[in-house]
Amino acid sequence: MEPTRQHKIARLIQKDLSDIFLNYTRRLHGVLISVSEVRVSPDLSIAHVYLSIFPTNRQEEIMELIEQEHGKIRGEMGTLERHQLRIIPDLYFHLDETMDRMERIDQLLKS
Repeated sequence: MEPTRQHKIARLIQKDLSDIFLNYTRRLHGVLISVSEVRVSPDLSIAHVYLSIFPTNRQEEIMELIEQEHGKIRGEMGTLERHQLRIIPDLYFHLDETMDRMERIDQLLKS
């Protein structure tokens, strides 16, 4: 169970990153990037960001693009959060595979 401060900061980061990725999806036509979860370390220096990317056949390509622009994304987040956070956490992006797991479970239950 994470403390209240960690949870509030995770929600703030999730909201701001969602806005940032909304601008990215406008450049990448036909792609939807959703921030499904953010987990922040107890010292607030690291944030693990879980992304859902649709269509699924372009996930690797989009993740590579996000990793290339990692510094720019962190900078944009720092601009948005400069009055709320003293230190902008390092961002680690991961693919959220929850939907894929749910589909596999559904298929197994049906068969």
